[in-house]
Amino acid sequence: MKDILVVDDNIASLKQIASFLAGSYGYSLVSSGREAISVCAQSLPDLILLDVKMPDMDGFETLAALRKNPVLSDVPVIFLSSSRDNAVEVKSFRAGAMDFIKKPVERSILLHRLELHLNISAYQSALADSVKAMADNLASSIAELIECRDEETGGHVVRTSRYVEMLGKELMEKELFLNELSGPALEMMVRAAPLHDIGKIAISDRILLKADRLDDEEFAVMKKHASIGAEILENMYARTPSQTYLRYAVMIAESHHEQWSGKGYPRGTAGEEIPLCARIMAVADVYDALVSNRIYRRGMNAVEAFHIVMEGRGTQFDPRVVDAFRVCCLKFPGIDGQAG
Repeated sequence: MKDILVVDDNIASLKQIASFLAGSYGYSLVSSGREAISVCAQSLPDLILLDVKMPDMDGFETLAALRKNPVLSDVPVIFLSSSRDNAVEVKSFRAGAMDFIKKPVERSILLHRLELHLNISAYQSALADSVKAMADNLASSIAELIECRDEETGGHVVRTSRYVEMLGKELMEKELFLNELSGPALEMMVRAAPLHDIGKIAISDRILLKADRLDDEEFAVMKKHASIGAEILENMYARTPSQTYLRYAVMIAESHHEQWSGKGYPRGTAGEEIPLCARIMAVADVYDALVSNRIYRRGMNAVEAFHIVMEGRGTQFDPRVVDAFRVCCLKFPGIDGQAG
């Protein structure tokens, strides 16, 4: 059953609309814009019926506040108003309302409009999911093509994406980084993670596939993949701004080799100046690199890799991300009680 949030300072109007919705829809009733924002923060409605004229915070101000939250940006809003001024109706559509119903509300009109806009919303959501799936598959395919140049690292993009998700969920559970980390933000990070090494497409096989460790000159070239990757992704984002996950992909590609101490590359950024998504990616990337076979070495066992990551706490890595890694370690392949 679809859930409708009704926002109106007129109690009689709320009761009337509730009687129209009863049996067909679930609903919540609030009498102010501030209450509406609070309710939406706890539970996402499928549609909002929003009165235009309310004291303290009118419908236009309420809608503007709701639209600032990316989670609520696609929730359809229908304005309700007793005004017969056409300018109010025009202003409502310009503000982003999907429809405008004049009060007093007539039952059949309300139910018809609700059915119409909920169906449109469901179609748009399904279409968005389809586009998202295609974008993710394309991004992963590009990353895997690059990865295939080095057969020893197969599966790296899949595993690191999974590790980013695990670490992000643990940090959210600890209620850390509340201004930077949320369900939608983590989803963007996970989608972006496979593209972290896309810049390696510009690195020659002579360096990328070298069977020995790189010398200083070769390593200087290899380090350029971070900046190159960021530039590639910035151009992709400029062409497809609707793919907002690419903003995270840019930050991850450029900064996942930065270190908490400031001794990383390409910019030598330190501490919280490094984007959170890149600090999470750094732990996931290094752990998986340690346990994976490379052309010039065999992968180490999971417990050894665990201890190396722990040793980097506060120097190479954000201490809070490493603490989350410690908690997650039992879920990482091959780690058991030996990790301590």
